[in-house]
Amino acid sequence: MKLIHSNIIGQGNINLLILHGFLGMGDNWKSFASKFSKLGFKVHLLDQRNHGRSFWDKKFNYKILAEDIYNYINYHKIINPLVLGHSMGGKTAMTVACNFPGIIKKIIIADIVPKKYNSSHQEILKGLSSLDFEKLKNRNSIDFELSKFVHERPIRQFLLKNLYWRSKEKFALRLNIDVLKNQFEKISELPNLSLQFKGQSLFLFGENSQYYNSDDDIIIRNIFPNAKIVLIGKASHWIHVENPDDFSKEILDWI
Repeated sequence: MKLIHSNIIGQGNINLLILHGFLGMGDNWKSFASKFSKLGFKVHLLDQRNHGRSFWDKKFNYKILAEDIYNYINYHKIINPLVLGHSMGGKTAMTVACNFPGIIKKIIIADIVPKKYNSSHQEILKGLSSLDFEKLKNRNSIDFELSKFVHERPIRQFLLKNLYWRSKEKFALRLNIDVLKNQFEKISELPNLSLQFKGQSLFLFGENSQYYNSDDDIIIRNIFPNAKIVLIGKASHWIHVENPDDFSKEILDWI
């Protein structure tokens, strides 16, 4: 059994597992984890397979991603964890909750609905695939090359957090681009959810998010009948970055 990589912050009694979104990594949530660790939480920042420092594998879908989380929880003997998932990580969290009854106490889903979305990462993946690290020797040149495909600088900054020095002279990406490029359509799909999750669940959406509309409430409550649905002001998809104070407050008040 392969275990995904984690960075554990805090020594509190409440285990909170955080699942990042597509092309992200657990370290994207360090500021959030630091804040919650001071409030009695033991925060597990997880890297899902083919991301961050976790292992690479050709198998990549929500069923497999959920099994990785299930294996992690069992290996570390974590009882009644809370699981927070953003975007792709939110769909992974839903799959764990519905397919492994009783292993999760509560789930928090950030800006994603259990439904199929239109694929939207083609240009990003094309841009990341185009990076030739034999020729690109500094971050400015890498950023310039990526800008031909990804025009928004904040998105490029987020993506380039995946850069690391593979050797003294050569960059590489922590992402398994080949697999993610071939399998990314599965990320847009509705996960195969076996059962309803009747535990407590909190769904948080940015008020300007393109991933949510009010009609989605019915979809959510069909699978998560005890869901609380909250809109976060002054935020779109990246609610934990765009409005971290309200995002954190809603979670803490709900818990």
